[in-house]
Amino acid sequence: MKVLHFITGAETGGSRKHVITLLEQFAADEAVLALMHDGPFAEEARSKGIRTIVFSQNSRYDLSILKKIASFLSNERFDLLHTHGPRANLFGVYLKRKTGIRWVTTVHSDPAFDFVKSGVKGKIFTTLSMYAIKKMDGYFAVSERFKQNLIKLGIDSSKIQTVYNGIQFTDDQAVPVHRDSLGLSAADFVMTMVARLHPIKGHTIVFDALREISEADRPHLLLVGDGPIKGELMKEAASRNLSSHVHFLGFRKDVDGIYAASDLALLASYSESFPLALLEAANQHVPILTTDVGGVKELVEQGRTGWIVPPGDSLAYREAIEEAIILHREGKLRERGNALYAYAANRYSLEQLEQSTRKLYHALLEHI
Repeated sequence: MKVLHFITGAETGGSRKHVITLLEQFAADEAVLALMHDGPFAEEARSKGIRTIVFSQNSRYDLSILKKIASFLSNERFDLLHTHGPRANLFGVYLKRKTGIRWVTTVHSDPAFDFVKSGVKGKIFTTLSMYAIKKMDGYFAVSERFKQNLIKLGIDSSKIQTVYNGIQFTDDQAVPVHRDSLGLSAADFVMTMVARLHPIKGHTIVFDALREISEADRPHLLLVGDGPIKGELMKEAASRNLSSHVHFLGFRKDVDGIYAASDLALLASYSESFPLALLEAANQHVPILTTDVGGVKELVEQGRTGWIVPPGDSLAYREAIEEAIILHREGKLRERGNALYAYAANRYSLEQLEQSTRKLYHALLEHI
């Protein structure tokens, strides 16, 4: 079996981590990575021993690479094409027609929200993306809820395999980043949010919640990640007088250490599939406050390992933060993080990720 994984290569968040982690579970001659951009993604993949081919574009609208990729698929006799993300999915329509290859996708986000705040172009690309998403031979849903979302789009349930994200859980926690290097003290209550700086991630909901907490009790928020609305979010934080409590850290390679130095992990998205960042928080025994999106209910147990609140509800978000602060003062918050680790380590391993992926691959090839 030989599979070509195709993604743009410009990603910096969960989908990038998912793809690299997944390909590490396969032999180098079984799984090859094709990208449209050279850069950090490609460099990281190569450093992991993953065979990585870059089909460079002159612009994101350059379609000349399609014939090159089609020839590559045929000449190297790939059995499967596995796309990730809306752009790769759109290209997959052509590659499927040209080569007849079996085609599977992992949907890392809700296609209805991929082009939020992109104007007329966004509406056009959303229409094209929704068209492409119905053309695959198989689908990976990273949660049961997301599987149901795909079914609602009219996709045959027999084509969908639920496959949970997985990470390498460790027995020991990471060495915490020194708080003083972040301008924080040991007494501060610290929350970390690892997410692309994009409207769908709900950062301003957290800002609104923080604004309503008294300055004496107000936590510090570490934002790990980069994205198209960084400047806008910095202005939003400043307009709420939160600049001294909201810290933009950008892209970091020491996420484990940052989580280990934190008291609470946050997710505030309006839409998600199954966020890999939450598993990274669980690995560091950090309890989670998340909006009710994707498969989070399959990881977080309300009242025992964290909090789940409705998307867009800053009041509920604030109340959960305040409860976490109280538990922290009472020395009880870490208990939730320990319970989360115990549950996640048994359920979201790399072994289950590989086995579930191979299961759908073999099922697709058996029906050729």
